[in-house]
Amino acid sequence: MIRIMVADDHRVFREGIVSILEHNEEIEVVAQANDGMEVLDKLPKTAPDLILMDISMGTAGGIETTRLVRESYPHVRILVLSMHSESSYIVKMLEAGASGYLLKDAGSQELINAIKAVAEGHTYFSSQVSATLVGQLLDKSRKPADRKEGIPLTKREKEILKLIAEEYSNPEIAEKLFISIRTVDTHRRNLLEKLGVKNTAGLVKYAIKHGLADG
Repeated sequence: MIRIMVADDHRVFREGIVSILEHNEEIEVVAQANDGMEVLDKLPKTAPDLILMDISMGTAGGIETTRLVRESYPHVRILVLSMHSESSYIVKMLEAGASGYLLKDAGSQELINAIKAVAEGHTYFSSQVSATLVGQLLDKSRKPADRKEGIPLTKREKEILKLIAEEYSNPEIAEKLFISIRTVDTHRRNLLEKLGVKNTAGLVKYAIKHGLADG
């Protein structure tokens, strides 16, 4: 038997969920909560295995409540049931410790399937939520700024990039580092390619952003 707490600040919706679940012999609704404070108050008294958690619930919302529940009761699983389909909400709930995410337009059978999956230690995401997460990952992988993060530069490349940012010319850099002008030019071209920028301005911008032009 899977013991469930339903947390949602809309009483009609909450009771509708309860009416769906009470007909399933494998699920028992042991508590209802109107907000996060009520969740935390009823949790030790009712000992649910899983909480159906809304996000927007008055003064104590689902994100922080999920975080607190997972910290104090790590065995209790969280399945989000929300109207919010934006990636920011999904990611925040997953970071807080949720194991699944359903939208409120899900059918009763999908809800039951999700409850069983999460209760057994698996994750469950509705198709729309999965598509949103995949889309966000693809967007991130395509951003030039993201490709630049964490790019390893050699000590010599950092020295040259720093001097470029300080407006030294290639001959001046060569003289300062005791290397040939051709070597400096080669390093400059390599930096442009490695960092994915088009010109000196791009190199300077990268140097400033990553603290390589602070003196």
